[in-house]
Formats: sequence, C-alpha cells, structure tokens
Amino acid sequence: MKAVRSSAGAVGVVDIDEPPGTGELLTIRAASICSSDLLYVRLGLQQVVGHELAGVRADGSAVVVEAMMSCMECELCRSGRYNLCPVHRERALGATADGGMAEQFRAPAEHLVALPDGLDARDAPLVEPATVAWHAVRIAGTGPASRVAVVGAGALGLMAAAGARAQGAPEVAVDARYPHQAEAAERLGAAVGPSGLYDVVVEAAGTPSGLDRAIDLVAPGGIVVCIGVQLGRVEIDWGTLFHREARLLPSIGYGAHETGREMEDAAAMLAADPEIARALITHRFPLEDAAEAFRVAGDREAGALRVVVEL
Repeated sequence: MKAVRSSAGAVGVVDIDEPPGTGELLTIRAASICSSDLLYVRLGLQQVVGHELAGVRADGSAVVVEAMMSCMECELCRSGRYNLCPVHRERALGATADGGMAEQFRAPAEHLVALPDGLDARDAPLVEPATVAWHAVRIAGTGPASRVAVVGAGALGLMAAAGARAQGAPEVAVDARYPHQAEAAERLGAAVGPSGLYDVVVEAAGTPSGLDRAIDLVAPGGIVVCIGVQLGRVEIDWGTLFHREARLLPSIGYGAHETGREMEDAAAMLAADPEIARALITHRFPLEDAAEAFRVAGDREAGALRVVVEL
C-alpha cells in the first residue's frame, strides 16, 4: 500500500507492507498537513507523516482519529485530561510513531470519533486541529461575556476564532498578516485588526513577537492562552501581565469534559457551519502529489491555509 514518508528533510510516496498504527483498521479518505508535520520534516524525522486523519471503518461509517494516543488508563486519562498523559508523547503520530497519511491506518477504537451528519470525510481532517483550537478557547473561559482576539491567522488561529464564536463570544478579532488570512477571518465572522484590550487573547503564531503582541492586547484580569508552539525558553513582558493581573495559560492538545469529548464538540461545529471548511481548506491534492502538497503548505505567502491530501 502507498504512504507518505518523511526522510532526509523531504517527503515522498512510498510502498509499505503493513498499515501503520495499532488497533482497528481504517481506510483513510483524507489527511491534512499541519505546521508540526512541516517541522518534523525539517527536523529530518523518518516516519510516515500525518495526524489529522479522516477515514472509514470496515462497516463504512466515517470517523476521525484522536491523535492524542494516551494510555486511557491513568488518573489523568480517566478524568478526561489525556492530553497531559505522558504516554502520548511516546506515540506522537509522524514524530515518535508512524502517522496515518497512508491508504490504510490502524487506530485504537477508543480514539475514534464518529462524524456527525453534514460533515464530509474529505473535510473532516480539520476536526483534529479544530479540536486543538476549541480546547484552548474553552479552558480560557470563553463565553457570551468575552471579547476575544486571536494573534496569528494561520489555520489554527482562524479555527480558534471560529471556536470562540461557536462558544458564544460576541466579538472576535483576528490579527492577520496576509490578505488571504484576513479574507478568511472575515468569512468566519471575525473582525480584522484587534482594537483595544480583550478578555481572552489566543496566541496562535508561535513566535516571540506573537506572544508580545498577545500580552499587549490582554485586558486587566484577562487570559492569554497559547496554542502556538514556542521551542525552548521564552522572554515575556512580565510587567504588563503583572500590572493587569492577567494570566498566561499554555494549551496543549485536547481531551474530554463532563458532557463529552472536545473532538465531538469541534466536529459538531464544523458540521453546523460548512463555511469553516470552505474558508480554510485552500488546496487539495491526490496522494501521488503529496510532495507538492507539502511544498504548498509550507508557503504561507502563496495563500495556503489548510492543505488536504485525498486518498
């Protein structure tokens, strides 16, 4: 079977003998390319890539894969905080374990989430990153009384804007660098260009300047929630946080809460608002053109938001 493998700083379509992963066998319909996939390739990791996956079970039902492959047995997992289980770092798809950008993939049944009516499997790879964004805005306490700003208008930041609106925020503004990002933000109902101070600021750029900008925008008593990945130590404007008694909150992955899984919440949001997928999926490629798909995904100035590889 065919799969997309990273090797020596590039990706290629290769033949593999067995489906990657363990557990229930899925036929993969589509996989999207995340910035972390691009990072793993640049680092020279040699794995089958892909963790934003949608496919079908043997009975034909469509599912998405929870890529947080935790143990589901420890206290953290039992409480729904499986994003904090140390085991998932040993099973990071595309990094420490083979991912699922392949014709078939195996995943534990407990890490499969059924697609709701109205969400096409070809669009469903967005569910995984949308869940990362949903988790961030949820743990920041977003609601009907929240003014929300998003710094970083890549696909993850734009999905945070969509998630904030779905969670009731009456005002959402996005700090966008490129025209295509600004256009997508407006299509999602967000304003372009934050003005004033905000109760919740989502840092989705993953850069020191992005974090500085997010702290500049936070209101007294507000929260800066960070889904952008900062590698190593970072410097922060402690004086602004201190004098505004604002909080800095890291956010990683997703989990479950009292009423269900966050991935179910994000899937329901995408099913209810098809414009999110229309705005964010800018390019689609067949499996055999995966190398070109990765090239386009890495060129933000070319207009890519989310690039999907269809199998």
